[in-house]
Amino acid sequence: MPDKASSGPEKLLAKPEVLCHFVARSIARKRCERLPRGGMEMGLLRCLVPGLLLAASGAVIASPACAQGATASSPVEFAQMAEVLKPGEWVWAGDVAPEGPVLVYVDLSRQTATVYRNGVRVAVTTVSTGKPGHETPTGVFTILQKDAKHRSSTYNSAPMPYQQRLTWDGVALHAGGLPGYPESHGCVHLPLEFARKLFGITHMGGAVIVSGRAGSVVSMPAAGVIAPADEQANATPHNPLGPGERYRWQPELAPTGPVSVVISSTDQRVIVLRNGVEIGRARANLTTEDFETHVFVLSRTPEGQAHWTLAGVPGHAGEAGQVLNPFVAASVQMPAAFLAYLHESLTPGAAVLLTRASVLPHHTNDGRSMTVLSAAGD
Repeated sequence: MPDKASSGPEKLLAKPEVLCHFVARSIARKRCERLPRGGMEMGLLRCLVPGLLLAASGAVIASPACAQGATASSPVEFAQMAEVLKPGEWVWAGDVAPEGPVLVYVDLSRQTATVYRNGVRVAVTTVSTGKPGHETPTGVFTILQKDAKHRSSTYNSAPMPYQQRLTWDGVALHAGGLPGYPESHGCVHLPLEFARKLFGITHMGGAVIVSGRAGSVVSMPAAGVIAPADEQANATPHNPLGPGERYRWQPELAPTGPVSVVISSTDQRVIVLRNGVEIGRARANLTTEDFETHVFVLSRTPEGQAHWTLAGVPGHAGEAGQVLNPFVAASVQMPAAFLAYLHESLTPGAAVLLTRASVLPHHTNDGRSMTVLSAAGD
């Protein structure tokens, strides 16, 4: 039975000073009290005892400390090593790709979700998915409904802020408990602030890929900096250059749309994406010794001259507004013809990501290439 939308408030989830929310709603119809100073132990008891009773009855319970998650993004470098994020932590660096189609990739094995925009990773978060007996289904889904103030009709009117429905039988993305392991009834729980940001950039019909298996041994590589699929969840080709092939330029694959450029210092590669589709890649020689992550955004002066500025992504807020050409900053050398094509494709708003993250194909522990679920597949 599908949940019914409601306009009720989700204020309790947004208040970190409240220890638990709605834990006794179905029994006593009352919220937990705020904890007075010095009364932490008794407060915990008042909150957790009815909560344990509800847990035994199968009700959905989440403490705001877990349900809310971190209130601010971790440094952008953490997107490359999501395994070090603690439950409730996340990274959001929207300046990496300010525009373009959005894809959400949920990894059940790692309990993480990665957001791609214009084919480039812009966000990573820890999640909590379905517990045993209520496993989150895998596959390719589209966003069927969006409701920022949703409440469950199945689980005691539990708040499900920033809900994005994936199935009509109750599976959705929404803010919820994040204990560090699968504990939902099938939904994908997100940190509250991350859920709010994601809600703001997705659209009805947008693609969400759910892959892996909770509790299984991780053999697939983690989600990379380049999206594994397009906005319809069709697997996108990212073919490495052949021996002796210095560059590839195929603008006809995406004639229009926002442009994103990824420069990998690890792989010595430049990847160009337009409207989420790779249109070019080249071998490069980067002599920079700067191994941090930087994002550059292009604008034009009134005279039409290119004007590059650094974006203040998480962990690098002090860089915001600094004027610096990304190709000079990274000391990038690439084929002259490719550079000319690239400059022709760049329009105001284009973003360049300089990163240590790899852009070459990933493989499983047994040497197989990574396979992504596709809407066009079985």
